[in-house]
Amino acid sequence: MATVDDLKNLLSEDVRELDALADVLAQEKEILGSADVSALQEITEQKNSILENIRARAKQKIHLLVNMGYKPDAGAPSRFIRASGLEELYELWAKADSKLRFCQSVNDNNGRIVGHLQKRLGRLTDIFRGSSSQQKLYGAKGQQTGNSSRTMLASA
Repeated sequence: MATVDDLKNLLSEDVRELDALADVLAQEKEILGSADVSALQEITEQKNSILENIRARAKQKIHLLVNMGYKPDAGAPSRFIRASGLEELYELWAKADSKLRFCQSVNDNNGRIVGHLQKRLGRLTDIFRGSSSQQKLYGAKGQQTGNSSRTMLASA
């Protein structure tokens, strides 16, 4: 039973840190709007620290589940936990999973904001270079690329 208790403790810590991560991601979104680079760097370090902790606990959780009889190639750990009849453990797992999915969604939104800011910066850079009249094409991943064509009159 110590393994189950250890797993519950790790999941409880995940839930706590995922709440903190959600707060950090909300702050990150606000900072992206204000374009404060030093604050963005600080919040990114906080986010990375939390993510490192979550990744480390994920490895510990898998080891504990394997000790309980879980086979990693058998599919999702949530099915194994539910099938084992440990209802409180399953509820903690589902709660942590829900919070993780929420954080992933917010992080994806922040990533789109960063992508838009990068496009805006690229357009401004083109204007400063004087090449804003170039035709733009889209690459395989949807990014814009400049298409400069030159007419060669002669070659030696």
